[in-house]
Amino acid sequence: MASNSTFSLFLIFLIITQCLSVLNAATDFDFFYFVQQWPGSYCDTKQSCCYPTTGKPAADFGIHGLWPNNNDGTYPSNCDPNSPYDQSQVSDLISRMQQNWPTLACPSGSGSTFWSHEWEKHGTCAESVFTNQHAYFKKTLDLKNQIDLLSVLQGADIHPDGRSYDLVNIRNAIKSAIGYTPWIQCNVDQSGNSQLYQVYICVDGSGSNLIECPIFPGGKCGTIIEFPTF
Repeated sequence: MASNSTFSLFLIFLIITQCLSVLNAATDFDFFYFVQQWPGSYCDTKQSCCYPTTGKPAADFGIHGLWPNNNDGTYPSNCDPNSPYDQSQVSDLISRMQQNWPTLACPSGSGSTFWSHEWEKHGTCAESVFTNQHAYFKKTLDLKNQIDLLSVLQGADIHPDGRSYDLVNIRNAIKSAIGYTPWIQCNVDQSGNSQLYQVYICVDGSGSNLIECPIFPGGKCGTIIEFPTF
């Protein structure tokens, strides 16, 4: 009898340990990528873009997301199917999200599909840091306010005017302003020209401080890249 009871307790302990191990594997990470994208480079590709139902966004870098990542380049995703995006939790942030986190995907939308994707794929993996959806979205918006990429680049005489600029100068301008090295991601326009598309900046695992990136994403840019108009 005691033996059966001991065995049952052992099984329960084993099951709980396995469940906790799965949970930790899904939510543990080392740092965040904070990613902003240039709308002109999204829209002048062969697939083009669609402005949101609120109208053409401002000619400014927009948020793509705040993504948990690991030092080895892997990343968790879709960590909590029981936590779908709930717009009522961020109702006081919607105007900021429309301005700073606009969707450019087709067909035109309000942004809710984009934000839902970002929360469910990436935000749910940071629930150990952000206690709710409001905290996740607010922190991401606050990072955008903290890192004004367009002002930084224009201050270095790098403008979205369709001209080409030295990649090193773009990277150095941002590093001089924020103190940390960014990763520049390029795409190509309809003519195949390499252009400034996204800027990755790393944030520590608490979501509090900018850091040097432990690892950069893949992809290459030309040494000279365009900064298209929008």
